[in-house]
Amino acid sequence: MKKAQFTFARRPVDGLILLDKPQGMTSNQALQKVRNLYRAEKAGHTGALDPLATGVLPICLGEATKVAGILLGNDKAYEVSAALGATTDTDDADGQVLRERPIGSYSRKQVESLQGFIGDIQQVPPVYSALKQGGEPMYLKARRGDVIDLPARPVHIHAIELLELDANVFSLRVTCGSGTYIRSLVRDLGEALGCGAHVTALRRLWVEPFQALPLWTLGALQAIAEQGLQELDAVLHPVADALVAVPKLALDAEQARRVGMGQKIRISGPVQACERIQLCNGEGLPLGLAEMSAEGEITVQRLFRWAAVN
Repeated sequence: MKKAQFTFARRPVDGLILLDKPQGMTSNQALQKVRNLYRAEKAGHTGALDPLATGVLPICLGEATKVAGILLGNDKAYEVSAALGATTDTDDADGQVLRERPIGSYSRKQVESLQGFIGDIQQVPPVYSALKQGGEPMYLKARRGDVIDLPARPVHIHAIELLELDANVFSLRVTCGSGTYIRSLVRDLGEALGCGAHVTALRRLWVEPFQALPLWTLGALQAIAEQGLQELDAVLHPVADALVAVPKLALDAEQARRVGMGQKIRISGPVQACERIQLCNGEGLPLGLAEMSAEGEITVQRLFRWAAVN
């Protein structure tokens, strides 16, 4: 007997939820669970966490998906635990051991002195990653056994704090820029120490600008959903919360109307060219994202649904 299939109507719902992603679940699986709880028409996340990892995974619903790229490019912080003496094909504990080496005697000062990993560095991503080459994710190529030669990429590490160092394990707090792979950082630290290392636990602490806000587990969201969609919507962050670091340009009623109609506008007076600004109405509600030329011409990049003039 076939199991009954239940469906529900999707709805337009806009905002962000800061999910505490559980270990053992892919970011896409977590995304789909949140999307189904909200019955959202559109959803996206702002940078995948590995199945092994936990912590902050901002989920963007509806019009908030238009700012996902901004969050993806923002700074992030992690706490990571690693084991010395072994490297794996995935650079974490979920992979197969490739090589084991004896562990030397390392002092806290020796580990903390690895300052070459702070600042602007070149980093080779893990072969098991969602990065695409030739339109195909690298992890699919790796699973097939393809020979993979990944070039190093520039990333920025703001700070590395050593939290713990025992005989064969260490833990770090890392603050970094966009595109940084903590698995690669641990792998390279292990190589610098001469014995190899791999990640055993990883937690994302925050993503700018959400540095000190509560996280929601899937269980907590499920409990709220049982009370009703209105209660679930109440815990969403508005789109504006993701744009606090983006310069604002307040529009008058006529300018807002023209922008909502898809027309170009020009700002008079002295202006400064800006690659990204948020256009707001008189109440401070963001209407869209735009670029402003040195001549004051506004080119809209993203327009939020509520700004459109029908």
